[in-house]
Amino acid sequence: MAEGTKVGGQPKTHGKLIPKGGRGHREGSTPGGRQLTLSSRRHPDVVTKFHQHALALAFAVKEINENAQILLNITLGFHIYDSYYDARMTYRTTLDLLFKSISFLPNYKCARQRNLIAIIGGLGSDTSFHMADILDLYKLPQLTYGSLVPQKLYDIQVPSFYSMVPNEAHQYSGIIQLLQYFGWTWIGLMALDNNNGEKFLQTMELLLFQHGICTAYTERIPHEISLDNLEPIIDKASHIHVPLTDHKANTFIIYGESVTIARLRAIVFVQDPANKEQDSFRKVWIMTSGINFILPGIQRGWDLDLFQGAISFMVHLRELQGFKTFLQMVEPSWAREDGFFKDFWEQAFDCFLPNPDMSLKDDEMCSGKENLEDLPGHLFEMHTIGHSYSIYNGVYATVHALHAMFSSQSFQRSTKRAGSVDLVELQPWLLHPYLKRVSFNNSANDMVSFNERKEIRGGFDIVNMVTFPNRSFERVKVGWVEPDAPGGEEFRINENMILWHRVFNQVCPLSVCNEQCHPGNQKKKKEGEKFCCYDCVPCPEGEISNRTDMEKCFKCPEDQYPTKGKDDCIHKIVIYLSYKELLGYTLASISISLSLITALILGIFLKHRDSPLVKANNRDLTYILLISLHFCFLCPLLFIGQPNEVTCLLRQSTFGIIFSMAVSCILAKTLTVVVAFMATRPGSNMKKWVGRRMATSIVLFFSLIQVGLCAIWLGSSPPFPQLNMHSVTEAIINECNEGSPVMFSCVLGYMGFLALASFFVAFCARRLPDSFNETKFITFSMLVFCSVWVLFVPTYLSSTGKALLAVEIFSILASSAGLLGCIFFPKCYIILLRPEMNTKDQLVRRKN
Repeated sequence: MAEGTKVGGQPKTHGKLIPKGGRGHREGSTPGGRQLTLSSRRHPDVVTKFHQHALALAFAVKEINENAQILLNITLGFHIYDSYYDARMTYRTTLDLLFKSISFLPNYKCARQRNLIAIIGGLGSDTSFHMADILDLYKLPQLTYGSLVPQKLYDIQVPSFYSMVPNEAHQYSGIIQLLQYFGWTWIGLMALDNNNGEKFLQTMELLLFQHGICTAYTERIPHEISLDNLEPIIDKASHIHVPLTDHKANTFIIYGESVTIARLRAIVFVQDPANKEQDSFRKVWIMTSGINFILPGIQRGWDLDLFQGAISFMVHLRELQGFKTFLQMVEPSWAREDGFFKDFWEQAFDCFLPNPDMSLKDDEMCSGKENLEDLPGHLFEMHTIGHSYSIYNGVYATVHALHAMFSSQSFQRSTKRAGSVDLVELQPWLLHPYLKRVSFNNSANDMVSFNERKEIRGGFDIVNMVTFPNRSFERVKVGWVEPDAPGGEEFRINENMILWHRVFNQVCPLSVCNEQCHPGNQKKKKEGEKFCCYDCVPCPEGEISNRTDMEKCFKCPEDQYPTKGKDDCIHKIVIYLSYKELLGYTLASISISLSLITALILGIFLKHRDSPLVKANNRDLTYILLISLHFCFLCPLLFIGQPNEVTCLLRQSTFGIIFSMAVSCILAKTLTVVVAFMATRPGSNMKKWVGRRMATSIVLFFSLIQVGLCAIWLGSSPPFPQLNMHSVTEAIINECNEGSPVMFSCVLGYMGFLALASFFVAFCARRLPDSFNETKFITFSMLVFCSVWVLFVPTYLSSTGKALLAVEIFSILASSAGLLGCIFFPKCYIILLRPEMNTKDQLVRRKN
């Protein structure tokens, strides 16, 4: 791994083990006196930030060599090579590491002192796979610390390949959950224009579609950018300018490698070199873990304000104890032992270290007082970064695996037979079984182990990037993605800790195709546009939407109903016709009052039972009729109050039987009058029918038919109490279900038949010349009765709840009152107020 790589280059690291006091080849030493071999090639422009990777490696080796509890009598050394970001050079440098001593002889090791046991690298996935092509042939453990394309790794099935970063699929899942958390559904995608970028776009676009998120723009960032030839950059900048200024798509996901930010910044610079439009490019940048904030070379004077408030996914890390102190020890004298250091130092501080072969001015010379802490974050960071943390863990994973191998019984037996530990004969492939099972806590107290796919266990931190005017920045951890966490804890985000770009005024930005559909509305797709673009239409009647951007409204539970705004459900109240409310109280009072009046009239008729008026019209039928009407007036009491099984069984059947008896009495009265008139004709045979037996038989016959209908009804499908959820929108009706609508109709229909028959007979007999003839009063009373019940039918069918019961009670009271008033009030008037008319002489006079 070389931090001396040119812009766009990616380094790789190769580690080796050298026995303490053994025959190791010393090509240099660390500042702490440890053995260090660095191979360096001078480059005109280096990425200074990468040098922390090498320093993290040196720091880990220094810690291990100073630790007497691990690798006793063994010195750990390392070599560093540059990949040059080129496939051919990656292959060549890998072979150099394996076989080169004085001359390059593939498959032949000239230097027995070089005991290569594992390789850490590279930073880019392409570099890692180029290395794996060769290293897998020799079964040499390779621990990569850069981001990988998961599917590619699984497809090639490299047995010696270990990933020091978690599976990138966890990162994709975290991005989706982040977008869903903030409600961002109209987003842009940016990726490097290479195979890895294309695979990312394919994977992410599918995931976004599956989770209801649309891509407004998909842009590809050039893999290589040269400021010497601006024409391609200008074309790309003009093309990217459109999505960057679209204020609907405020969220962009960027996938790439460490220097992707530098390439994107260069494109923006070409479009807006004076930074006049930087507020127009306001975006929430969501960056994958492979991206780092680097501005090398000519860009080092540019600012990073464009990326203020960016949200970055980073490999989970903790600050390494002692690492910052180690970095503070770095000074120019290290250049004598580190082949990359001179290029790094000169590029970082823009000065030159003393060189006898060059004549330099004083202001061009490095003063020696330079300090890494003075460098802005895009050049070098004093805090541990993700790649350095992975390298540190990779070194320790290798050492712990080696320690486990040395401690194994099989190795001990082979050592005992050989008489000594001969590291020259140690084969790297022996390390694989121990490396797979390695598990330890590092100095930051993080557990380090591999899963079954040889990927490091763990997740990703979600980091908010806070930039400053001096081109430095700070990472603030605001959440995490932890696939192994307990249920519900896999994704966490603390929105209050996020500092957004200043143009958003610290308000969470929106990134949607159109305004949100507020509760009470639902989405309606716009023809010819993506599904994230829609119109908002009110919910249909009876349905609600209680969240923003609902695809479809839904019905409330049966015991609830929508609010006027159709944005919530309210619990329905249970209603029934109660005695406590005015309507129920009034109807009950009227019912009892009329029943008492009927009882009073019955008492009057019983008191004057021997008067000619009472005797003239069949006293027994009169008594039965008055008793029937008395109970008719009491029937409504069964309809008032909370329904139960008893009242539901009794109310309609009792009403039907009692009313049928009353109407049967009226029919018997009219038939008695008709038969009595016909019997007075000379030679008539009707005299044998005149008497109480005929009247009683008529009442019993027609009443028993209704009793039979009610018995069939109650025996087959009786009424029962129920809660009617649907008839009234805002209430639940506690009512009686009539059980069989057919039988209920038969009972009412039979009662109507009797009423029509009584009306017809009374109408025909109204002009018969008879004293105290009731048929005229009966005709009028039956006209009132039939009118009430004819109006009852449509009103009953169109009513619900309390209104339905009120209609039936009113019909019962009105029709009964019609019978009582039309038939008995005139008689009561004569009996009480005109007693002179209630005499036998008056009866004879009327006959004559």
